Amino acid sequence: MRWTPSRLPRCRAQNRTPTQPARTASSYSSASTLALDGQDVATVLDRKPDQHGTLQPTRVIGTVRTIRNQKRRSFVEIGDGSTSRSLQALLEPHQAEGLGTGTLVALIGTWQRSPPGKEQDYELQVEELNVIGPADAEKYPLQKKFHSTEYLRTIPHLRLRTPLNALLSRLKSECDYQLANYFRDHGFIRLQPPIITSSDCEGAGEVFTVSSNPDARHIGRADGSSLDGPDQFFREPKYLTVSSQLHLEAYMNEHTKVWTISPTFRADKSDTARHVSEFWMLEAEMRAEALSDIMTTVEDMIKHLLEGLRATNLVQELVTLKRRDGVKDVEIGQQVASLISERWAGLTERPWPSVTYSEAMEALKYATKSGAAEFKHFPTWQRGLQAEHERYVAKIFGQGSPVFVTEYPQLIKPFYMLPSNRESWYGSDKRATVACFDLLLPDGCEVVGGSLREHRLDYLSHAVQKCGLKDGKIDDGSVGLEARRSSENSNREWYLDLRRYGSVPHGGFGMGFDRLLGYLTGVPNIKDVITWPRYHGRCDC
Repeated sequence: MRWTPSRLPRCRAQNRTPTQPARTASSYSSASTLALDGQDVATVLDRKPDQHGTLQPTRVIGTVRTIRNQKRRSFVEIGDGSTSRSLQALLEPHQAEGLGTGTLVALIGTWQRSPPGKEQDYELQVEELNVIGPADAEKYPLQKKFHSTEYLRTIPHLRLRTPLNALLSRLKSECDYQLANYFRDHGFIRLQPPIITSSDCEGAGEVFTVSSNPDARHIGRADGSSLDGPDQFFREPKYLTVSSQLHLEAYMNEHTKVWTISPTFRADKSDTARHVSEFWMLEAEMRAEALSDIMTTVEDMIKHLLEGLRATNLVQELVTLKRRDGVKDVEIGQQVASLISERWAGLTERPWPSVTYSEAMEALKYATKSGAAEFKHFPTWQRGLQAEHERYVAKIFGQGSPVFVTEYPQLIKPFYMLPSNRESWYGSDKRATVACFDLLLPDGCEVVGGSLREHRLDYLSHAVQKCGLKDGKIDDGSVGLEARRSSENSNREWYLDLRRYGSVPHGGFGMGFDRLLGYLTGVPNIKDVITWPRYHGRCDC
């Protein structure tokens, strides 16, 4: 007989044989013998009796979050990833025998109004209970108590069952949907760039080397030099990507606008709330001659995202979610709700201001001299903006909104950025700037970085030489592809080919997807936003 979902046995008494005993909480039933098509908790919680007050039988599948046994009744809170709320179910004492926190159950009963004064307007009067997945309540790591974020990071495979992390998973899914719609509606093509690459896009050298040799601890450096010999699998060192930008640029001749969202890797040992070794980056490239066009796209994209999220129940869940248990729970919840509301308002209710790097630096130096602010790192032109500087600039210029900082010094930015003065050669002027921007969030950090790209072969080749990435000899194409590929500098030659064989003015940006989510949700540490955080010293599961 052909298998279809409708042929799965239903979990009701009339479907059993006369000799088959009724299932109780203490009797385990394999999931393969149960119909797993019950409603999720969110759907059940939103149900109301019809206009005649008729209550229909309800079937729900979820995990036991808490259980409270009394003499005549047992009260069980059931939850799943569909909502951060819990469903209250009423059981007879014998039904709750052996039932504990963490057990996955299927409940069938009547959804009816609760007695006056109860927190939940409706509750499930359970008629039948089946244990789908048992759990040892005493050993279950997620007990009904406050768990620190540090503890939860040690069990990422179970942490995702908590209401906050389940909500974050749904939020990420909705963000992906909204962003894909935005880019599709604005003529962008979604692409899948490679994870294994030949070069370090940012030039910082913080890359993970890929090797098929389990004994190879150091196969090569980001500059292409070998330490212990070449990796035999790829013939030369290859790395996990730090950015998809260079590969997205390859599409500019054929497509006007492209984008992707993909994992990115940095071998950065920084132990801060905003650094991890693996994270997701949204990147886009587009034909453009003005930096303002790219900045407008970034602002429009994020505002569109928030507008789409507000049309769902996710925002309400964020501001009402219990962040912890205890006497300060209400106070903490109110603080987080207020913070989230302020951040969302700052992102959506007014245009985002823009200042130059020079203006930001002047404000920082004035604040230092006047005593208006104290910084651990004194602001200087060539050192860039530290995190404390970014927070101050966002506060002063943004006034609750994000702020674009533009025209950074050329010598502290990657080689591929277009000079603000189009006739300026790389390194010819220590005060030279590039057509770029960073988007700074209030009380946060840089979340988006973008620039116009150098599309001229001679200027780009000169920048590559000055950065020490190759010998600097400009090849007009007469040498031939094979000769260039065989050279020790071939990891950059393919990028220069994009300028040799027809180029177009263009630019793009990269947005830290997880950083933005942390800001929107009030989660201060990126390690608690990413489901499976990888950082220096830790890579669990």
